[in-house]
Amino acid sequence: MSLYMWINVLIILFLLLLSFEKKIRFYTYWKTLFPALLGVGSVFVALVIYFTDVGVWSYSQTGLTGYSLYNVPVEGYLLLFTIPYAGVFIYEAVKIYSSSYRPVRLSYYFALLFTLFAIVTAVMYKDNVFTFTTFLGAGLLNWIVYFGFTPRWYPYFCISFFSVQIPLLIVNGIFMRIGKNISILHFNENKILEMKIFYTPLELICFNFLLLFSVIIIHEYFRNLWENKQKST
Repeated sequence: MSLYMWINVLIILFLLLLSFEKKIRFYTYWKTLFPALLGVGSVFVALVIYFTDVGVWSYSQTGLTGYSLYNVPVEGYLLLFTIPYAGVFIYEAVKIYSSSYRPVRLSYYFALLFTLFAIVTAVMYKDNVFTFTTFLGAGLLNWIVYFGFTPRWYPYFCISFFSVQIPLLIVNGIFMRIGKNISILHFNENKILEMKIFYTPLELICFNFLLLFSVIIIHEYFRNLWENKQKST
């Protein structure tokens, strides 16, 4: 089994065990989480295939199982589901263990600055398909959801997003710095910005934001529907 397959398997096994923790009881959210994962994941699978096809990135030929579809390894597809699963788990844990701390003002400034930065960057680099798509998508979605609806759960999402990104940045940075025999993903430097955080392109961070944010939006929407249905019966 490849390194990245082990990473996927271990993440899922670890989180499945924690899903039955008495206070979080994460398994009770599966009925709303899995539809969100499948719906959003299918869209991002198409995006990953497209970005691979246009040469935004390529995948390592070593350290993987060797099974691929449309030039994308199985491990690449699985990460589109394991990462948001972990993100939503952390999100729900934050809501429970940090219920008394809701950084409303900080989340407002983050939403404002992130939206402006993302949309301006997308306009400036409109000829770069990956940069334009990820930044515009994340900026518009963030603007519509926060400034259009201002959900109470948004501050918890901000905390969970940064909590997920910190280990991802460290691991991705180490892998990308070591070289092609370790990193699963290799970016075409001509199709991304020069700006990076710990060797990780800003577009990838924005891509992860869009992925996790989309899953949580649908997860919360389905949960509200479920809770309203339960109240009406």
